[in-house]
Amino acid sequence: MSKWLERTELILGPEEMNRLKSAHVLIVGLGGIGSFAAEFIARAGVGTMTIVDGDTFDITNKNRQLTALDSTIGKNKAVVLGERIKDINPDIHLNIVEEFVLPARVWELLDQYKPNYVMDCIDSVTPKLEWIIACKSRKIKVITHLGAGGKIDPARVHVAKLPDSYNCKLGAHIKKRLKKKNVGFEKIKCVYSSELQLKDSLKMTDGNNYKRSFYGTVSYMPALFGLMGAAEVIRYLTKKETRESKALDK
Repeated sequence: MSKWLERTELILGPEEMNRLKSAHVLIVGLGGIGSFAAEFIARAGVGTMTIVDGDTFDITNKNRQLTALDSTIGKNKAVVLGERIKDINPDIHLNIVEEFVLPARVWELLDQYKPNYVMDCIDSVTPKLEWIIACKSRKIKVITHLGAGGKIDPARVHVAKLPDSYNCKLGAHIKKRLKKKNVGFEKIKCVYSSELQLKDSLKMTDGNNYKRSFYGTVSYMPALFGLMGAAEVIRYLTKKETRESKALDK
């Protein structure tokens, strides 16, 4: 095991580190949640990652996205994050997908890369639905990250089964649409906040890229969502789940 992973191996164990090295995690959506999630996954020693995002940085991303800097404005998020991940772990097998993934393309990517776990970090309903449905159909583990916008209390962020999430407008839309499509989602895991969204922080958009509106966001909330999701994935892959997290798989 590489020297830089010595402390991780001390707490997880050599067998668990080998499991991580053999694992493949796909992360789609590399904004405030996904950028931090990807870094935590990379620093744990996962052997293969696929990162997916067609967006480029703009100045409004700097308040919450790990790789959003003055020096990266205008650059593709997947490419910038990919360079950072390779700087952390030069031995990682990294696939970089620079595209906004249309629904039909989701299935192609899953069949092409065959990940062990998918982290959905998108903040738009239609793409999230397709990733959840496709992963369920392909029997690939998936964790979906719900709305971090309009929320400020870190103590209200949880990992749960999707049906148990509440006080989240994005989660409510996802559950409603899955029910309408007759897709069972009882065992789908999610990261969500039970805090009520601050209504005054809502702003409408022009509707591009499946996004009609967004809430104000403070720096630490998306990072915390990414951390919680990454922790769940790492513990699952290493079989180091807690009693509570194991119960979510039943």
